[in-house]
Amino acid sequence: MTKNLQNNKKNPVGLKVRLLASQRLQEVLGGKNFTPYNMSEINDGRDRALANRLITIALRYHGHINIIFEKTLQKGMPKKSDSFEAIMRIALSELLFIKEMADHSSIFLAVEAIKQNIKTAHLSKLANGILRRVQREKADFSNLALADLFPNWLKTRWLKTYGKQAVDEFGKALLKGAPLDLTLKKIDDNLIEKLGAEKLIFDSVRVVKRDCPVVELAGFENGEWWAQDVASALPARLMNLPTCASVLDMCAAPGGKTAQLIKQGYEVSALEIDEKRLDRLKENLARLNYQAKTILADALTYNPKEKFDGIFVDAPCSSTGTFRRHPEVIWQNRKQQSEGRVTLQKQLVEHAISLLKPKGVLIYATCSLEQNESEQVANWVLENFPNMISSPIKAGELDGKDILIDENGYLRSTPNMNPFLDNEEGMDGFFAARYIHQ
Repeated sequence: MTKNLQNNKKNPVGLKVRLLASQRLQEVLGGKNFTPYNMSEINDGRDRALANRLITIALRYHGHINIIFEKTLQKGMPKKSDSFEAIMRIALSELLFIKEMADHSSIFLAVEAIKQNIKTAHLSKLANGILRRVQREKADFSNLALADLFPNWLKTRWLKTYGKQAVDEFGKALLKGAPLDLTLKKIDDNLIEKLGAEKLIFDSVRVVKRDCPVVELAGFENGEWWAQDVASALPARLMNLPTCASVLDMCAAPGGKTAQLIKQGYEVSALEIDEKRLDRLKENLARLNYQAKTILADALTYNPKEKFDGIFVDAPCSSTGTFRRHPEVIWQNRKQQSEGRVTLQKQLVEHAISLLKPKGVLIYATCSLEQNESEQVANWVLENFPNMISSPIKAGELDGKDILIDENGYLRSTPNMNPFLDNEEGMDGFFAARYIHQ
């Protein structure tokens, strides 16, 4: 489709970008993770940036756009409407949330995009009517409640767990997006200055402003750092084992925590069930010039000859704590999926315990804001395994950021927390619990 559009001189200026944006958004609505367009897919830098921006804004405002559909589509979303919904989400994002876009252009290009597809052409008048109404009622539609950015079931759960103020702040964090945090191989003030970064905690820094792709930042080619949200970088620092201790990193890809464990001087085995993800981990470690024993296997059946001094279980989860950088996760994960996920998490922990030496350390971590995937699993370990005792995180272990330690000695960060900088940037939601095998 890209090639045909580029060669069709009759297409209005800007139509190609909207069609490409809606095409990628439609894939995400179908369940895929959002992967921004790259240079090989859209060569023109301005078009590429605009397409990715349109998709990202549509994903961040997904909840508000749902409400707009409820108010303007009396009969609901037309059945078998192909790309209609995606095109409309792009158009509504433009119309309501990108100030520099002219209303008439946004509406015109959306209607033209709908006419381009034989499966949606009959809906062009409906689209025009909806967009004209939204244009007239822009003040109301562009100022919906922050909590309504989230699915109702998730909003209800978070209101109960974290409170209204926190959920509103979650909404602000969702709309703002996530900054670029890096973990440095070593503290280097000169490199930090070149990166235009600020120190956060330990060896984590935040790039305050950048005008180039990540791979073009200072120190990338030399493997002087890796991208890792500051919250994600905290759990692996809690292992507290002697140098050269044997550590298993379960579910290891893409390798950020593996790299941290290697940096601490451990003999690391990195386990991953997916071959492509393991290849990515190997590539990342190679760039850093780090060595680990990489293992392609199912974590639930992996049975090595020797047990480990430490095991890091970064368990598969809903990933709701990462919604600032992956807004689609809050809509792709459903409440009914939770039970099966928790079962898998418990199975991973149980198998990890069987692979742990006496006096060994286990860390259980998730990038989830859901207590049933985090705090409740952590408590389940203590209730069901008498040979595992809690090793609470102590004051001072997190470089003085004790706000990240809850009353049980667990690590808990949320997207509205900002213990590092004075600006508005926060951190991902993350959880970690530590145990010692008796």
